[in-house]
Amino acid sequence: MTAKQNWTDHRIEVIVGNLLRTGVSLSAAVVLLGASIYLFRHWNEPASFGIFRGEPSDYRSLRAIVHSAFTGHGRGFIQLGLLLLIATPVARVAFAIIGFAEEGDRMYMVFTGLVLVILLYSLLGSGAAF
Repeated sequence: MTAKQNWTDHRIEVIVGNLLRTGVSLSAAVVLLGASIYLFRHWNEPASFGIFRGEPSDYRSLRAIVHSAFTGHGRGFIQLGLLLLIATPVARVAFAIIGFAEEGDRMYMVFTGLVLVILLYSLLGSGAAF
């Protein structure tokens, strides 16, 4: 059997399903960890719903979010989990390109590549997030 025969539609569907399931589960676990840390440290602070406070600048770049999470801040873990959730469908599209390339399906590879470019541009193109 050649490598191309191993890449069937069913196999790609199973891998994509596992990728999505793992990404969402990992994201949920990271957000839950962050929420637990945050609530443990701030459980007795009063909530003021009359004043809007935006996200601090510490959580507006990828580097700051990762640094905050690895230093044990709950908000950093929550933001990192949300970034993982956003990255999950992007990874799915990137994997689909690989799968279509292995199957030799150039038309779907090109269309999926366009989708990936649009996704990445919408996430990174403004420069505001990273």
